[in-house]
Amino acid sequence: MGGGNQRIATLVAYDLQSGTYVEGVRQNPEFNKTWCKQLADLIDPVLPDNGSILEVGVGEATTLSGVLSELGDKVKRSYGFDISWSRIKVANDYLIEKSQKSELFVGDIFHIPLADNSIDVVYSSHSLEPNGGHEEQLIAECFRVARKSVVLIEPIYELASKEAQARMRQHGYVRGLRDVAIKLDCTIQDYRLLKYVSNPLNPSGVLIINKLDFGSSNNRQSNSTKELPWQCPLTGSILVKKDEYFYSEDAGIAYPIFQGVPLLRAEHAIISSLLR
Repeated sequence: MGGGNQRIATLVAYDLQSGTYVEGVRQNPEFNKTWCKQLADLIDPVLPDNGSILEVGVGEATTLSGVLSELGDKVKRSYGFDISWSRIKVANDYLIEKSQKSELFVGDIFHIPLADNSIDVVYSSHSLEPNGGHEEQLIAECFRVARKSVVLIEPIYELASKEAQARMRQHGYVRGLRDVAIKLDCTIQDYRLLKYVSNPLNPSGVLIINKLDFGSSNNRQSNSTKELPWQCPLTGSILVKKDEYFYSEDAGIAYPIFQGVPLLRAEHAIISSLLR
């Protein structure tokens, strides 16, 4: 996703896959339930009561839905984003089918349109995976948005078999996630391969990164009761949500809402000094 052509190719590929993940869950609900419980069990210890969560690369919300079911009332607010509008549309329909609610939007994992320290726990489920070479930028961006912790469920190259490593190199998957994380002002809580994986040649692992004030009294309560501070992905200025768009008065930039889905990638920016 680093270059423009690669990002467009990724977007097209993801868009063409729309609906396939939901169909996969319907065909194999037991694995999805086991996978989501495994992830929820990792999030639960670092999530405060009435906390907020964000899934980066939420896809069709098949993981988010399962995580919400497992965590129950502990989650006050949940969010998710993906680069594909079509997949977010499928995701919203899937959550409605499950009688669940989450605020989903189109966004870029390299420029998340949320302010610093705005979400209690930011997590991934193989969404960083294809971005080999951009590990520092990706982890730093997730860490910026997280208030307490980042829970990364990604393939761990360093703990994989030689055969799996060869496959990861071939596909350009991420590497050295732990080495990148330790450069941040953080503590590493967990780092290992997971028991339940969909493909042994793409072994899922967990890396849990806690901010240094993780255990402080000021950080034991969630901030999910506060209004979410949206942020312009181009300028970092505050975005205010209107009926049909988000607007940054400081930058004079608007981002549309299309069929109920906020479009918050830099490519969606509309320059207008007339909106108020």
